[in-house]
Amino acid sequence: MSLRLSTVILPVRRWHEGGRDQWQRAERLGFHTAYTYDHLSWRTFRDGPWFGAVPTLTAAAAVTERLRLGTLVTSPNFRHPVTLAKDLISLDDVSAGRITLGIGAGGNGFDATALGQEPWSPRERADRFAEFVTLLDRLLTEGAVSDRGTFYSADEARNIPGCVQSPRLPFAVAATGPRGLKLAARHGQAWVTTGDPKLFEEGTAAQSLEALRGQMAKLDKALAEVGRNPGPMEKILLTGFTPERNTLLQSVDAFVDFAGRHRELGFTELVVHAPIPDSDFAADETVFEKIATEALAQLDG
Repeated sequence: MSLRLSTVILPVRRWHEGGRDQWQRAERLGFHTAYTYDHLSWRTFRDGPWFGAVPTLTAAAAVTERLRLGTLVTSPNFRHPVTLAKDLISLDDVSAGRITLGIGAGGNGFDATALGQEPWSPRERADRFAEFVTLLDRLLTEGAVSDRGTFYSADEARNIPGCVQSPRLPFAVAATGPRGLKLAARHGQAWVTTGDPKLFEEGTAAQSLEALRGQMAKLDKALAEVGRNPGPMEKILLTGFTPERNTLLQSVDAFVDFAGRHRELGFTELVVHAPIPDSDFAADETVFEKIATEALAQLDG
């Protein structure tokens, strides 16, 4: 089974002070896709620079030619399907059909209250996510949409000419619970996971692999329930949140070992964070570039 290598570039650098260079480097290094996080702020980066995902991806589309671009992930926390659909259609046009939408239910971080709302309960978050994805799917595939939902509505929303990609740009749905996996099965061209968060601090690599195997089994079941063959579904692992997070980018050999285990499990794409000094994503730039250019060849050698 072939494996693709992608990267995620956190939007923490001014465009003319290294931001643009990162996206162009990602293309030069041969990454399949370069993603960014779609947050208003995030964790330890909250009190520093953090730029918007849609303008960043638009700029990245203008200075690259082959690199796919996307979000990991967009959520309903501060987005509405009608306005998001317009932004995505525009992004898909500017990039000539190179956009993937990573989409998830979101969490209880800073985004959850930035607009002045109370954090949603887990049930409301799941309800909103289901309605959000279903309406967004329609908005990106139909020229005019009217719909009255519990949380999100559209009234003659026009989205002409639609996406460059047909029938719409692909959804990569982040989910591990039953309802989210059903959404991935119905609407996703790819599935995204970060692993089991309970194993992040004290779990082992073997435990993580077993947890991921369990998640994949649940995804396969959800796909079967909607009549889809599990084979064609792309499976993406956003790395950096498993027990191997501190060793993953220390050497090409360490990454190849990690990649091999997860390819055997069925993953088709691994995503590594571009290094950020003095952060949880600090890594040697030289090793990072060698992983980008040499690791997959070693894996297949």
